[in-house]
Amino acid sequence: MSAVEVRIGLLGLGTVGTGVVSIISRHQEELRHQVGCPVTVKKVLVRDIEKQRVVEMDDSLVTDQIEDVLFDQDIDVIIEVMGGIESTKEHLLTALRNGKHVVTANKDLMAIYGAELLQVAAEHGCDLYYEASVAGGIPILRSLSDGLSADRITKMMGIVNGTTNYILTKMTQNGSSYEDVLKQAQELGFAESDPTADVEGLDAARKMAILATLGFSMNVSLDDVTVKGISSVTKTDLDYCDQLGYTMKLIGLAKRDDGRVEVSVEPTLLPKEHPLSSVHNEYNAVYVYGEAVGETMFYGPGAGSLPTATAVVSDLVSVMKNMRLGVCGRAVQEPLHQRVLKEANEIDSKYFLRLRVVDQAGTFQAVTSLFAEYEVSFEKLLQLPIEGHEVAEVIVITHHTNKENYENLYKKLSELDVIESIESCYRVEGGR
Repeated sequence: MSAVEVRIGLLGLGTVGTGVVSIISRHQEELRHQVGCPVTVKKVLVRDIEKQRVVEMDDSLVTDQIEDVLFDQDIDVIIEVMGGIESTKEHLLTALRNGKHVVTANKDLMAIYGAELLQVAAEHGCDLYYEASVAGGIPILRSLSDGLSADRITKMMGIVNGTTNYILTKMTQNGSSYEDVLKQAQELGFAESDPTADVEGLDAARKMAILATLGFSMNVSLDDVTVKGISSVTKTDLDYCDQLGYTMKLIGLAKRDDGRVEVSVEPTLLPKEHPLSSVHNEYNAVYVYGEAVGETMFYGPGAGSLPTATAVVSDLVSVMKNMRLGVCGRAVQEPLHQRVLKEANEIDSKYFLRLRVVDQAGTFQAVTSLFAEYEVSFEKLLQLPIEGHEVAEVIVITHHTNKENYENLYKKLSELDVIESIESCYRVEGGR
């Protein structure tokens, strides 16, 4: 570490990159106080050198050649905020092998290649921090690795995607359709032009894989996460949720029991009095349950230029403190536990089912008999005729049952003659 300054190479100058430059520029006094020297941005990789910038920057700092950043001997830390997976992985591996510390906000990269990158960082005595990859400005990863490091984490549950939370919030509050709210979210910049990764749950799944890996100290991969998005959620579903006393959120869940884990992302019904039910629009919130601490909740903006950039620069401060102390690359630890996933009969939950059934004598008996056969009981039940049709809707919230029984029941319900269709099904969390 230079006694004079710490020099940064920045990969990407989009929304987050602009925020990083802004914070480094405006918070020099605070940064100098934290690490004892100034911080300067020495080189910035961009796609288009001629593009007009939101932040003022000397032309000599900007390049469109990755080699100008990765092989600059004067650069101490690489900050990666450009996105991408395969090529970005290779760039960061090159940086680490060149002895440069890395800070990244790239959840996709860390969910897939995090273990490999961390191992290479340790082998070369470098730091690799990635706080901004989950929940934007909420310091959830640092809380798990530092503040809660003495505890044994048993469960993490929360809203970790702002786009889907915004859509479900507006659908619930305004009675709008999914398609209308998605279009509005895109116009306001809360959703991408291609929103697939968000609305189908992949973005949240990557974050939950990262949280589970760190919180449970085991290598949890993206393939281990059960994923269901919100694109099939309807206004009718939300109306019934409201009528039964619930709110729907896209919930990421990572749970550990006796060393066996489950990780999922899916639309979930929560009681209206649950604190997560009051997390609206683009905000994120995560509950963490520990054997010693009990439950804690982390809430804040899950995205945005300055909130995410704050997490990035906070990681930068951690790197610089380690540089000053001469302990870089020593924080990486091998996972303590072997990954063991729960079987279906070990996953316990309540479920919401909306069935469209033939409105005739004997239908209800046929349905309830099938529930009894698979040992699934009713907690709440509504049966409503559909005017002008010879069908009715049956809305069920079950008591707790295991996933194996539920899936077998679902298959048999879909084959039952008196059931025209299973309109929707969702997980239900009964309490905190």
